[in-house]
Amino acid sequence: MEPAVPERARIPIMPAMVSSRPSVPEPRRGLRLDPLSGRLAGARQVDSPNQDDRPPGCEPELVVLHGISLPPGEFGGDGIEALFTNRLDPAAHPYYRRIAQLRVSSHFLIRRDGELVQFVPVHRRAWHAGESSYRGRRRCNDFSVGIELEGTDELPYTDPQYEVLGALLAALFAACPRLGPEHVTGHEHVSPGRKTDPGPAFDWARLRRGLAMGTASAETRGHVIPGSPRS
Repeated sequence: MEPAVPERARIPIMPAMVSSRPSVPEPRRGLRLDPLSGRLAGARQVDSPNQDDRPPGCEPELVVLHGISLPPGEFGGDGIEALFTNRLDPAAHPYYRRIAQLRVSSHFLIRRDGELVQFVPVHRRAWHAGESSYRGRRRCNDFSVGIELEGTDELPYTDPQYEVLGALLAALFAACPRLGPEHVTGHEHVSPGRKTDPGPAFDWARLRRGLAMGTASAETRGHVIPGSPRS
């Protein structure tokens, strides 16, 4: 999650050409993305004001995975939704005084029990990655979809979260021509040295297997899906 950056100062980046699209898993669990509204059937909808149009010519080409818990290390409360909808009460917890003024969001949140929440339509820009770079291309918010997983860097993510994440990715890959398994990365990889999530607790090899991409390799053991660089 990141504070908003003035969007008018950003230079639109045209998407790279894609020669061919790899095979992707079929959507499951009834998750379907409406290409017109950018809304996902099967997700609870909570509108965040922290969004805007993508720059001309930009469309989703990257998925950035995040980890978040509010208060830190606590699960199941309303702090994440309150933050993403600008309703976080700074008096509710000492940590909230540090972040209540942030204007941040993500397209999706997957809670510990697998509940899926959508805050921003996929065709619009959510404010989740901040200062970031993917394969030398800066401003990842312009061309990415942000998915928050309720958790911490140290505690294992849950079975329902991996199940729902796989289903969500399949639905995104089916609806967005430039998205695919080779372009899924972590916040720690696009903002190295500045961010650490989703952290060492996230099982990249398990995700890769779930997307039918084969077994763990040296890259997945380093928490990077092939095609998802560290910088």
